[in-house]
Amino acid sequence: MLDTLIRGASVFDGLGRPPARADVGVRDGRVVEIGRISERAAKLVEADGLTLMPGIVDLHTHFDAQVTWDPTLSPSGALGVTTAVMGNCGFGIAPCPAALRETMLKNLSVVEGMDLEALMEGVQWEFEAFPEYMDQLRRIRPYLNVAVFAGHSVIRTAVMGEQASERVEPSAAQLEAMREQVRGALRAGAIGFASSFSPNHSGFGGRPMPSTIASEHELRALTAVLGEERTGVFMMATGSRATPDIMESIAADTGRPTFISTVLTMFNAARPELCLSYYDRAAQAIARGNELYILTSCQPLSFDFTLLDPYVLLSHSAFDGVKTATPDRLSEIYGDPAFRARFRQDLTAPRAGTLFLGNWHHVEVGETFTPAHRALEGMSIADLAAQRGQDPVDVFFDLALSEGLQTHFVGKFFQNVDSGVAPLVKHPAGVITLSDAGAHLAYMCDAGFGLHFLSHWVRDRGVFDWADGIRRLTSEPADRFRIPGRGRLQEGAPADMLLMDPERVGITPTIVRRDLPAGAQRRVREPLGVHGVWVNGTMVHDGRQHLALDRGPGQVLDRFNR
Repeated sequence: MLDTLIRGASVFDGLGRPPARADVGVRDGRVVEIGRISERAAKLVEADGLTLMPGIVDLHTHFDAQVTWDPTLSPSGALGVTTAVMGNCGFGIAPCPAALRETMLKNLSVVEGMDLEALMEGVQWEFEAFPEYMDQLRRIRPYLNVAVFAGHSVIRTAVMGEQASERVEPSAAQLEAMREQVRGALRAGAIGFASSFSPNHSGFGGRPMPSTIASEHELRALTAVLGEERTGVFMMATGSRATPDIMESIAADTGRPTFISTVLTMFNAARPELCLSYYDRAAQAIARGNELYILTSCQPLSFDFTLLDPYVLLSHSAFDGVKTATPDRLSEIYGDPAFRARFRQDLTAPRAGTLFLGNWHHVEVGETFTPAHRALEGMSIADLAAQRGQDPVDVFFDLALSEGLQTHFVGKFFQNVDSGVAPLVKHPAGVITLSDAGAHLAYMCDAGFGLHFLSHWVRDRGVFDWADGIRRLTSEPADRFRIPGRGRLQEGAPADMLLMDPERVGITPTIVRRDLPAGAQRRVREPLGVHGVWVNGTMVHDGRQHLALDRGPGQVLDRFNR
């Protein structure tokens, strides 16, 4: 007897082949038969021609903390994701000596835009070492399959303590200790090693995140462990220091796949040729036998922010004082003509990898808190400045100051012109992912990237046919990260599945919820056109809500293809 029978679906295998009208039988967490099935099942789902595809594989999430209090990893499971890779950019919570827990969470709260009170109340510490964290994940039994990176900043903090954000060069003993931490994590099942040189990555109190001040020598010493162990992938939030040439040389030296994640690879109308050059250089590296890929966002990168928490602006040097200022001091800073002059100067030559490059047409008034300002909602700062005959920098800060810095702005900085993004999502050196799920919760929610990709780039724009579009979300990312068996719907494979209506599939606008620990709020999205999500044969979401399960069906992935 089958555990589940899905009858009459349009089945896509995730490998790019055309669909077939078929039944799918599941037993003991795996697909056991695809075709016309007469065997009885404990649970029958009538698909009536709906599309059944492998679950989406999300290679870029930050659920490391959230998973300890929320095994559903919401909202990703609702949005079709069945496998999530955590610890990206080298940020996470393991390894972490007990004495450094507060330091680790404070840094995480800033660099990944997470509410500190929610982290302090929510994170369940049952570990110090990385292998102990993996054991805790196994006890948690998450709803989704999860894999975890060994993280540069986390390891640097665990080894160097508070000096990790201050000293560029570790001692020889500290560097060797970091190498052994990477080695131990890989042997405990880490999917690879992740780091960041991004200028956007600052920690608590304006201090740099530890990896961002590390030398290239240190980076190469740590990535060398991947080659020595002959396992794992390397992921880097690059900024300007870790160039494609350096990334390719690491791929060549280690023999391991390398992945770039940076806003420099996202379309920006001010520098339209820059992003594509990264993809072309990656393709050239691949042609030379060195695996270098770009983690590719498929949706506009937008941030909802206020000047009480201006994450999107913190990489500008004018904001260095803002990082350490109390809320009472912020109004004084923003009203200072000298501060505004420094900010204008920053915008004339922004640092590589900076989120906001000075185009005020891409910053809109989102929500106002003064009745007289309601009519401004939806207007760009550029249009408002032109209407008033004022400088946009002054208009921006004056509006926020007039509302006690409560004004919400929406920054639409990258990937916001389809004609510029299409060549990127189609590029063979790109891998569709980059949800940042679990992070930047106050500003954005891109966890629905896969459903957006299906609705926008496949159905509405026709840039991909359905078979190839589904492949780009499933088997391709799994294979690039050496995740065995995932991202395909075939006999013998784990039954990670998404049932959806191709005519309706998509995502809602962001919704604000106060469902985090300590009553903190976050932005989430709901699915459209989703009829069911299964992980290892167990339904985790029915299209309306997560199912209440005694134990999540997700597996902690700890064995990867060479």
